[in-house]
Amino acid sequence: MHASLSFDQAPPISVPYRFFIAAPCFGVMAGLLLALSDGAALVSRWTPEALALTHLVGVGFMLQAMCGALFQFIPVAVGGNVWRPKLVANTVQPMLLLATLLLVAGLLFSRPVFLSFAVPLFLLSLGGFVVVVALALWRTPATGMTLWSMRMAIGALAVTVLLGSLLAEVLAHGLALPIIDLTNVHLAWGLGAWALMLLAGVSYHVVPMFQLTRPYPLWFTHWFGPVLLLLVIAWSSRLLLDEAWWTLAIALPLLTILSVYAGMTLWLQYTRRRKVHDATSMYFRVAMLALLAFAVSGVVFLSYPEFGNDPRAAVWLGVLAFAGVFVSAITGMMYKIAPFLNWLHLQRLGAPLNAVPNMKKMIPAEAMTGQLRLHVLAVLLLLVAVWQPGLARLAGIAFAASCAWLGWNLVGAARRYRSFRDQIREVALRR
Repeated sequence: MHASLSFDQAPPISVPYRFFIAAPCFGVMAGLLLALSDGAALVSRWTPEALALTHLVGVGFMLQAMCGALFQFIPVAVGGNVWRPKLVANTVQPMLLLATLLLVAGLLFSRPVFLSFAVPLFLLSLGGFVVVVALALWRTPATGMTLWSMRMAIGALAVTVLLGSLLAEVLAHGLALPIIDLTNVHLAWGLGAWALMLLAGVSYHVVPMFQLTRPYPLWFTHWFGPVLLLLVIAWSSRLLLDEAWWTLAIALPLLTILSVYAGMTLWLQYTRRRKVHDATSMYFRVAMLALLAFAVSGVVFLSYPEFGNDPRAAVWLGVLAFAGVFVSAITGMMYKIAPFLNWLHLQRLGAPLNAVPNMKKMIPAEAMTGQLRLHVLAVLLLLVAVWQPGLARLAGIAFAASCAWLGWNLVGAARRYRSFRDQIREVALRR
């Protein structure tokens, strides 16, 4: 399956682009919120600012980008036929944008009515998205662990949405449910079984193809996804069995497989014959280093409760996971997908191959590298600001600026597509 791509069922270029361009906007909002909160978002994971910031990144940045990538990746990489992608995108995204803004406002300003309005919008938008994508993934004749990882990830997204909707109702109506344990389970499904599962499945395909590495070992691709899912399910049993020894028995294997995935990806990058240092490769390296740091930090916090019980420990892990791992990996993927989208759709206009610009011309390498450096600086500042709140404002500004630069680069790629498209059409009319 990794040897070829199928272009026939690719969606209109506007479908993934609309999600990609929306994602950095939420990153900018998250950075500005942190800058204006004067460090309150980094004191504890439970402050209104921290909850709002988490969902601006997790539901705003990450989910927008991941939905857009799936619209493109499913038809091209695994041959799935997504039903009427433009109609689905036009329906899903407006509801998802409004739901995200309502959720963030409800958490930030403690307004239960906003949370109540957000829940049905999330259920309708993401419920419809899950159904359409799941049908495409189950009907495709393709095989391989990339496909199975994506199937498991979509199922996990459905569970994440249901748990999140339940939590919103708990906050809005004061339902008598264990909100802390429920939040931890919701987080495990959202970051582990949905986001990390999808990232791993996609990396099985794109890391060897675009970063010119050897393939992931078959033993690894076959066991990583199922074991990750089983561990998240076991973690969910904390709702019924809240024992310290059980938490430790699940957390340590979970942190171990995270470090194995990160170490495996870094090793493949290190041992490739042709050294590639483009923005995608570097972003993946940053993401895997952050994932290793997350795993090591988790072990330290479990081994030394005097550190782990500090409220800032959870914030430290959150910064590593959201900004360090997922924002990094997703940004790197968008920098690879956007130029590919341009090349693919320009080529499908019927122009000779020599008339279609090279993918490297779609986003200047200097712009991607500069934005990468600013992002790394922002992540480092965020990590330091967890322990030195006086740096929170600077960290927020850096993160907002990094996301704004990302958005500018993506908008530039879209403008270059339109420019090259018009040139090709003009040449065709002269013939």
